[in-house]
Amino acid sequence: MLGAIIAIIGGVLAASPAIIAKKPNAKEIIDKLTPYQGWIGVLLAFWGAWGIIQSVLSLTSFSVGWLIYLGVNIVEFIVGFILGYGLISKYLLEKNEAAKEKGQALRLKLLKYQIPAGFILIVLGVLSIVL
Repeated sequence: MLGAIIAIIGGVLAASPAIIAKKPNAKEIIDKLTPYQGWIGVLLAFWGAWGIIQSVLSLTSFSVGWLIYLGVNIVEFIVGFILGYGLISKYLLEKNEAAKEKGQALRLKLLKYQIPAGFILIVLGVLSIVL
């Protein structure tokens, strides 16, 4: 449940440019979350990576629930990496210039998927609460 709520918050942050364009009054609420965007992103990235590992290790039967769980974790990792890249770069990649360049290149490739991934994460987070 907590993971689903964090996924929804991360999805809202990732999709915030599109949400604000359609609902300008949502800007006030999103602005309250923005200072925590990096930490929410780092949490989502690690939570997503851990969830992917758990999904693969717990594969006993292929079901819709398992697919949703895996999907949520993959999208959590992608959105978390995009949102938390500033902190990830600062604390993990700062001393290794090659890793920093590769991380920046990956972030630029993923950036065009930020808004769609945000909406997908919102939907998957709601689905994981419902199911």
